[in-house]
Amino acid sequence: MQQGAVEALLITHLPDVRWLCGFTGSNAALAVTAGKAALFTDGRYTTQAKEETRGARVTIARRSAMREACAWLAEQVTHVWYDADHTSVAALDLMRSAVPAKQRRGFFAALKTPLLSDLRMVKDTDELRQMEKAAALGCSLFEAMLPRMEAGATEIAVAAELEFLARGLGAEGMSFETIVASGARSALPHGRATQARLPRKGFVTLDFGVILNGYCSDMTRTVHLGRASDEERSAYDAVLDAQQAAVAAVRPAATCGAVDEAARSVLRKTGLARYFTHSTGHGVGLEIHEQPRIAAGQETQLQPGMVITIEPGVYLAGKFGIRIEDMVAVTDSGSRVLTPVTKGWIEL
Repeated sequence: MQQGAVEALLITHLPDVRWLCGFTGSNAALAVTAGKAALFTDGRYTTQAKEETRGARVTIARRSAMREACAWLAEQVTHVWYDADHTSVAALDLMRSAVPAKQRRGFFAALKTPLLSDLRMVKDTDELRQMEKAAALGCSLFEAMLPRMEAGATEIAVAAELEFLARGLGAEGMSFETIVASGARSALPHGRATQARLPRKGFVTLDFGVILNGYCSDMTRTVHLGRASDEERSAYDAVLDAQQAAVAAVRPAATCGAVDEAARSVLRKTGLARYFTHSTGHGVGLEIHEQPRIAAGQETQLQPGMVITIEPGVYLAGKFGIRIEDMVAVTDSGSRVLTPVTKGWIEL
């Protein structure tokens, strides 16, 4: 804040609040000035806020936590900054209405560049430890699901069993809605599980993640039921080569665009690049999608402590799709895959 000449900051995005002071409730506004920090929440969290919050004074708002945070800031400073990426028009109107009329003009200003998302990109030792545990739990789930994936089972049943196992192993929840896409539906990059039945012959893509101690994991594996065609096997090998090339490109100072290109260049050589329709990856942490973005033209340089996904795929509409995804931590000398469970060819 000092470096950016930010006199005070109002934080309402809950993952940012948790990252800064530890509070995990569903309603909070954190006000930070050069010398003070105050967390505002409601009466449901009277005990929880006092137990969890570190580094900030806790105030239980009688009405709106946001309004009381803004009113408090109006007594402390002359200008307050907020993150426009996480502040709606309605929220901004509420913020302004909480400030005395004589102070409203120019009191709130949007940050020119994100502050918290940039800081959260680089994980500390404890965060990395938590993410390693979440990733390891995800790997164990994939291994446990392999013998349970049989032709005729519905995608929803597979997703339900995976999520049940996850809870039993200690997951707080899933990072996102579990993707189980089989047969021709595997060509849907985000094919939500349906009542469709796993085919006797065809691909099944599992894309899932768990939340452990607040931190997310994310991984994708694609397996084949029955005997595959030469085209299917060749396409899988191409995606695997692209994924491994991108993982190998992850190192400090490498740009996100260069990592993306490492995957695309492999698929270009096999004629499959036009079927790779999304970015190569994204950051992961308290949220399943964080900065940085691993995509074409992205100039952000990787730094030790960042955790990203590498997930190229190809999707041939009406036929099949393949995606392989790992979580990768950037280290001082290169990178480390956090989801090392096999990604070689599996034919069940």
